[in-house]
Parts: sequence; C-alpha cells; structure tokens
Amino acid sequence: MMEDTFAFIIHPIDIKKDVSRKFPVLGKILSEGQINFFSRFFPPVYLSEVSGIRSIDTGKELRGWLIACPFTPPTMMRVPVETAYNKIVATGRMAEELGARILGLGAYTSVVGDAGLTIANRLDVPVTTGDSYTIVMAVEAVREAARVMNIPMHEAKVAVVGATGAIGKTCAQLIAGESAELTLVGRRQDALEAVRELCEGRGATVRTSTAVSAIYEADLILTVTSALDAVIEPQHLKPGAVVCDVARPRDVSAQVAAERDDVLVIEGGMVEVPGPVDFGFDFGFPPKMSYACMAETMALALEGRYEDYTIGKDISVEQALEIGEIASRHGFRLSGFRSFGKEVSAATIDGVRERAARNIKRWAPVAG
Repeated sequence: MMEDTFAFIIHPIDIKKDVSRKFPVLGKILSEGQINFFSRFFPPVYLSEVSGIRSIDTGKELRGWLIACPFTPPTMMRVPVETAYNKIVATGRMAEELGARILGLGAYTSVVGDAGLTIANRLDVPVTTGDSYTIVMAVEAVREAARVMNIPMHEAKVAVVGATGAIGKTCAQLIAGESAELTLVGRRQDALEAVRELCEGRGATVRTSTAVSAIYEADLILTVTSALDAVIEPQHLKPGAVVCDVARPRDVSAQVAAERDDVLVIEGGMVEVPGPVDFGFDFGFPPKMSYACMAETMALALEGRYEDYTIGKDISVEQALEIGEIASRHGFRLSGFRSFGKEVSAATIDGVRERAARNIKRWAPVAG
C-alpha cells in the first residue's frame, strides 16, 4: 500500500524576514532589492519534512514536505510568465522526487498566469492551489469575527474587495446568501457586473464599485486582491468594521494597525491541523496551525483524492463546500485569529468593540 504524501510550495512574502527563516545571514546582509534580484537565480529550496498529521475520521497518517520557490512576489510579477512557470515547475519536480503524491501551490505560485493550469499540465504529480478551502475558511472567519464583534451576519453590510478574482467571486456568492447588503469592489466594471449576476437572487442587495472608498459603510470586509501593495488605508474603514485580509502580500496597510485601534483586522483565520503535527520549519504560525491553502492539500491527501483539484480561475460554490466537508471530517478547523502576524486575544477584541462604540458617534468618512 502506497504511503500518503503531499508537498506544499511556499515563497518569501515578508521578504527579509522570510528569507531569514532559512538563511539568517543572507536575510541580514542583503537588502530587499538585492533579494528580489538574486532570487531569479536561486534554485528551489528544500525546507523541511512534515510529520504527525492524523485524520480524526480514519486515523490515517500523512507525511509531507515544505519546499520554497525562491521568487518573491515582485519578481514573480515582473519576470515573463514563462520564467515564473519554469521556476515553479522546477520546484514541483523536487516534490515529485521526494515522493509527493499531490502538490499544493502557496501564495503567488497559485496566482501566476492561469492559476495552476499550466503547472498541472507540466507536472506528473496532481496539483491544487488550495483556493477552495481558502474560500471556505475566509467566509467562516468572517462569520466568527462578526459573532465576536456582535454584528448580526444576516443584517450586515458586507464588502468583498477583489471580488472579480478566483477567490473573491466565490466568497461573494457565499456571503450573498448570508448578508443584507453586499458591495463588490474590483478594477473593471464589466467583470464586476458578471460577478453581480452570480450573487443576485441569493438574498443580499448587491452593489458594485471600482473605488475602494465604497467599503466605508461596510460592517464586514473580505479583501483578496493580488495587488503587490496595500489597497485599504485607515480612512476607508468606519469604527467597528471587521476586515478579513486573505491576500498575500496583505491588502490592509500597516497604517491601519498603527492608527485604527477601533477596527478589527484578521488574516483569514488559522486552520488547526489534526494530529501531533510537526512542520519542521517556522513559517510564522503557532504550532499545529497552517494556512487554509496548505490544509486543502493535506485534506485531499488524507481523503486519497490524488487528482488536480482547485486549478484555474473558476471555483464553484459546490467545490468549495465539498472540500469544506472533507477537511472538517478529517479534523481541520478554524482556530483563532491573527492580525499583522500576531494572535488576536479576547481582550483585544473587547477593546476594539469599546473604542468603536465611542468613536462611531463622531466619525465621518474621508474621501479617498
């Protein structure tokens, strides 16, 4: 009987900090610009072996590997797409050589070009971007954040920023069935109208806008653009707003953390992995916790679904719900919030609620 195995590709996002996790000296002496430049010439990097993942449904155990594609987000977006494909495929070949039976594409490796289709075609190992479970966990994180902030979801005004992307448009469809008003924000009006059609008739009143300032009235905001720089600034948010930032790099400016202690910003929620898991590498999360895209890859392996799963830019609601059921059955679950790299405590949430209640009385939106 073949061993159940997976591999997952990550890459530097917080560039100097992430490079320092594997190469402390290089991370210290090289500037961000130098790392961006030299990353073009680095080969794929083996990071660690993952052990201890165990299904609560079947008792099946899983072995895996973390591998780094050395390209940073700016490099990945600036080089010709074929260059990016070649580097990701080379990283996938390392996964095949290690014995992985399914490969997950993390962060920008899942965004480049056609969202995994070309990568899957060029590799023998099946591929998933993990975006289906990212959708499920993002929406669940919004629900949970609404609950702890005492915002009734069915009465809420919700905005989805990046609503025309693969993740955004499916999140929007799920949220349209659970909220009162939904604002879709994106760069192209024609693409927004197509998503509006998918969302209408599910319950919410649906609006569209190409301006980020349209999110000011929202109680709950889910943001998932593929921008290299922050798109949400302090003036875009009303007191008491919740922002679930699923994007990597982050969509929410660090200035929000510095200036707005009356809003709650979360990073899409952490997923607790079943079993005494040891990732063998510090990618910035607490023990036993992973990103949802990483968890999708593991859940598919535990299910024995060794096939291309989430690839391309069209993800159906049904597919998202299916992986949500699979992951839940094997023991993956939402577990806590993080904000700008730190865990969010109950005391922090209480403080945000109290300050928001004071500030909303005298707050007015600023254009921009």
